[in-house]
Amino acid sequence: MVDLVIEGATILTADAGGTAHARGVMAVENGAIVHVGPEGSGGTLATNARTRLDGTGMLVMPGLINTHCHIASTLFRGLVEDLPLEPWLQTVWKAEAAILSPETTKLGSLLGLAEMALGGVTTVVDMFWHPYQTVEAAREVGLRICAGGTVFDGPGVTGESVETRLAAAEAFMGDFAGCEDVFPAVMPHGTYTVAPENLKAAHAIAERHGGIFATHAAETRAEVKDIETRYGRSVIRHLDHLGLLGPKTILAHCVHLDDEEIEILARTGTQVSHNPVSNLKLASGVARVPEMLAAGVAVSLGTDGAVSGNDLDLWLALRLAGMLHKGMAQDAGAVPTATALDLATRAGARAIGQEGRLGSLDVGKAADFIMLDLDRAHALPMFDPLTHAVFSAGKSDVRHVFVGGRQIVEDRALTGVVLGDILGQVRALAPRVAASIA
Repeated sequence: MVDLVIEGATILTADAGGTAHARGVMAVENGAIVHVGPEGSGGTLATNARTRLDGTGMLVMPGLINTHCHIASTLFRGLVEDLPLEPWLQTVWKAEAAILSPETTKLGSLLGLAEMALGGVTTVVDMFWHPYQTVEAAREVGLRICAGGTVFDGPGVTGESVETRLAAAEAFMGDFAGCEDVFPAVMPHGTYTVAPENLKAAHAIAERHGGIFATHAAETRAEVKDIETRYGRSVIRHLDHLGLLGPKTILAHCVHLDDEEIEILARTGTQVSHNPVSNLKLASGVARVPEMLAAGVAVSLGTDGAVSGNDLDLWLALRLAGMLHKGMAQDAGAVPTATALDLATRAGARAIGQEGRLGSLDVGKAADFIMLDLDRAHALPMFDPLTHAVFSAGKSDVRHVFVGGRQIVEDRALTGVVLGDILGQVRALAPRVAASIA
């Protein structure tokens, strides 16, 4: 007996070979994929399945992986507009200080995680205050999450000392060690908000526990100039000088890099999270993704927070990643379609050290997958499921979502939380949010 068999769907595995099945069959047992192949390849699996799901008219593919987000900032969606990053941040931080608590952070996290789950995201990397509450929310909605203590030199939202924050970050690492659904990390905000000795202390915590080290890097020209003025080095060279780069380091943005910095990232195996929506909306610039990919830099895809991009739509980021750089380079092959999909799937798994478990529909990997409705005007004809996924599909197409074989979205509705209750609480909080910057 297997737990679930899906038959009749188009299956886009997103594996290393780009395997797809026009009519396929996939079987799940104990939260893992035990078979995936063309129609008729499953033998007696279907007849012996506890649950059979007809996938006719649907596309099955891996859940998307969002490698940079500030989930609970959904509470501030649309609050601060038409400003570049530095003055924008000052206003956002004012609102956060006035509104955020463990309770409101959990509410904002529930809202953001609900949005992402309904949009086909199954794993997210989150940098925000009160990470324990974010984990609680992720478990209620049913997503996997990479989160951890935020390190910040100033008072920030919590008003704690940096020593207290570092201690809390280490405690978080220990509390979630070995979890299948939580990947612990240490999250210093950036080189311009965290002193070198505190960046090194945060990185040492991540190394001691084998966790992720994630920070913002080279997002704006002003940031690069600031760090060069302070330390005599660019942001990437500064991080490299401090010994903070490597395969378990995720750098969000990396918009302003020179050729040597790209080579440094490639040499160290550092992960880069590309956030095109946020970078465009805040007028930060366009990251040199084709050059990074050509040099062998590990690039994945993020949405950033809803306060900067106004939603958490990884499909929009995916489409931009596939199109924006073609136009910038005037080269139709700048980011190939298969590479674009990889940014949102296997590369995301690699960024958090989970490439052996997540990111593609391979036998033995976790059954984290989504089912898209193809019975839609923009979905037909579909000559190539890969092209459809990158350039035609969107969050409104997501019908079912499974994480570890557990269905967390069924017929476009969440199974673990009541969305109406979350929306009601957010509506009630909204006047306080607006007043926080009045």
